[in-house]
Amino acid sequence: MASDRSSAGDPARTLALLWGVSAEEKPGRRGPRQAKSPAEIAAAAIAIADAEGMDAVTMRRVAQALGVSPMALYTYVPGKAELVDLMLDTAYADMPRSAPAGDGWRARVAAVAEDNRALHRAHPWTAVVATGRPPLGPGLMAKYEYELRAFEDSGLSDLDVDAALTHVLGFVQTCARMAADRRAARQDSAMTDAQWWEANAELLTRVLDPDRYPVAARVGAAAGEAHGAAYDPDHAYTFGLARVLDGLAELVRGGWPGRRTPRARR
Repeated sequence: MASDRSSAGDPARTLALLWGVSAEEKPGRRGPRQAKSPAEIAAAAIAIADAEGMDAVTMRRVAQALGVSPMALYTYVPGKAELVDLMLDTAYADMPRSAPAGDGWRARVAAVAEDNRALHRAHPWTAVVATGRPPLGPGLMAKYEYELRAFEDSGLSDLDVDAALTHVLGFVQTCARMAADRRAARQDSAMTDAQWWEANAELLTRVLDPDRYPVAARVGAAAGEAHGAAYDPDHAYTFGLARVLDGLAELVRGGWPGRRTPRARR
């Protein structure tokens, strides 16, 4: 899944596909009416990815789901790379926009984080497709505009707002990937975390000497007792998001060296 990345195809053809224009259309000429819309193609591909992961998404498989030949699908979408961009932009366009729990930038940024967490829960593949060059389609641009507005009253410079948003989204994506890894481990082992620890308790007791690893034994035992596992995705997200927001609040107050804007008026 990590091999899939956005903007890996022809940029002109990708942008034309996402924005519903023709990269090669000449004035006064129109091609034949398309029987399948980009929305239908994206929906078919997303359904496959949601159920089986991105490895299952191929042009042939999507064509089968749409009831067309693989060669016919290429008349709508140039290739797998452009299909990935179409899938991402469609998921971005359809993602939820939740109401903030309060006023001010902090509540709005927390809502943005929760919206992206919900996106990754609904479509786990969105957390693992590399987006170093995001698809600049209407879905992504609407998402970016909405998310940037969360910082409008923060007093941060535009450059800091962009960096702050990247930081928040990176945190959420990391949490989503770790949660997906945990689900995969449960599925592969056919055991819950508690069952896995119980099955391996005797061996772990012999090899994990608390005298040799006193801090690890103490902290690990506390975490295990609290979460019933070595890691709890919900706790990690809640704890981590609060720390991310605390750090951004310090930046807003002007407490970080190198800050590029004057102290925010609050």
